[in-house]
Amino acid sequence: MGAIYRREMNAFFISGVAYVFLTVFFILSGYFFYVGVIGSGRTDTSPLFSSMFLIILFLIPILTMRLMSEEKKNRTDQGLLTAPVGLWDIVLGKYFSALTLFIIAESIVFIYAGILAYLGDVVWQTLIGNYFAMLFLGSAFIAVGLFISSLTENQMASAVASMLALFVLYLFDSFAGNVSNETLKNLILSLSFYSRYIEFTQGIFSLPSVVFFLSAAFIFNFFTVRVLDKKRWG
Repeated sequence: MGAIYRREMNAFFISGVAYVFLTVFFILSGYFFYVGVIGSGRTDTSPLFSSMFLIILFLIPILTMRLMSEEKKNRTDQGLLTAPVGLWDIVLGKYFSALTLFIIAESIVFIYAGILAYLGDVVWQTLIGNYFAMLFLGSAFIAVGLFISSLTENQMASAVASMLALFVLYLFDSFAGNVSNETLKNLILSLSFYSRYIEFTQGIFSLPSVVFFLSAAFIFNFFTVRVLDKKRWG
């Protein structure tokens, strides 16, 4: 897994994907930090994290679009699949490389916290809780994007399909609002990524939500392994 991880981290920077992702992430997060926190004269960072859901939704597909699809396009996937390395090692190596870059990006919030600490008091407990909420959300979204990337050799198609898939997950709350059957409505809400994430921005630490995000990450990584397993023996 280590070799795959290092290979993918190098590829992120060589291809320029890392620079594009980090630049756009920093610009957008900086804008929402200024408007939602500094501009409102407050030190509570919850408005920033609330806005970050949609930013992550549209930016993570940029991270994941090439992870598997590029292997198929360059016809290097068969060589990778026949190498003496486990499928989980391949998937997790790629997954953790994207997650590492995401962690680098979201750690900008600590610079924002330093600015707030200079201007006034920072509610560190809320900030740390929101930071990990965004980390858990990102870990699940990256797994979804990685899975979709394994289904196509076209990077643009992978990015668009991932955005659509994540946007559908975002709309679960809206779907639930249009359902009259209470049981079905509760089922849809239990699968809502947005409502679980927003809980954290409101200062609520929910262990079931943490388990939900981590379980989603595991399930979609498992799906990716199954796709690769089918290709290996197909």
